[in-house]
Amino acid sequence: MILSSILYVIIFLLLVYLLVSSIRIIPQNMVGMVSILGKYKKQITPGINFTIPIITRVDRVDLAQVPLSLSEQSVISQDNAEVIISLSMNYHVTNPYKFTFENADSIKSMVQQSRAHLRGIIGTMDLNDVLNGTERINAALSHELATITDAYGVNVDRINIDTIQPTPEIQESMNKQINATREREAAIAKAEGEARSIELTTRAKNDALVTTAEAKAKGVRLAADAEAYRIQKANDALAVVDSKYLAAQNIDAFREVANGQTNTVVVPNTAIDALGNLTVANELFQQKTNK
Repeated sequence: MILSSILYVIIFLLLVYLLVSSIRIIPQNMVGMVSILGKYKKQITPGINFTIPIITRVDRVDLAQVPLSLSEQSVISQDNAEVIISLSMNYHVTNPYKFTFENADSIKSMVQQSRAHLRGIIGTMDLNDVLNGTERINAALSHELATITDAYGVNVDRINIDTIQPTPEIQESMNKQINATREREAAIAKAEGEARSIELTTRAKNDALVTTAEAKAKGVRLAADAEAYRIQKANDALAVVDSKYLAAQNIDAFREVANGQTNTVVVPNTAIDALGNLTVANELFQQKTNK
């Protein structure tokens, strides 16, 4: 009797186990890939599903977008510069059958292909293009992956280069080049400044010399104009005087000569003739002779 009760309990527990193991709950955004005795049979949708217990296997495949960060990778540019690059991507499963059964590890395969294509892209670019061409590298890598990831049953929605870091040796060389460029630009700027200063100083001196010369020339012109004006006025005055005025001037001149210490005086014949007719002139000569 006791053995019969134990047997019933065992059978009951076995039935419960079989019933429970036949129930498969698939969460939202997932599908179940059903295999019976190792062979794929069907795909089940989210919710409660009943399968054959013990001989049935259900692999869950997440259809939601998944973020993935790749470890840092060392690559060589076209000009033999080594850089360290880290990638991140977002992907989602597009074909659960290919993802589960046609590839032993679709994610690992996708990562390996990403690394290989990244090496190929960087290998065609110089270091400066690599450091300044993040968007270009992203676009090229996305295009390359789009042609191969369908075989893995996935689609890469977005891929980003998180960091591009030259190796310490390359970074040191770049810093030296940057410093040399800055020093060269500073030297050029200093030389240009000194040349500009010399140019301005020379121009200022030349302007001062020109101004001084112009002032002197203007002074000479003004003096010449004044002398010409004086002569013109004298000529105008002489033009209106008569012979008596000139004779009086001659008399004054001869008076000064007569009063002087000179014994000999040379005068034009015309002046002697004119003065000979003047009584005053004769007296002056007689006084000079007596002296």
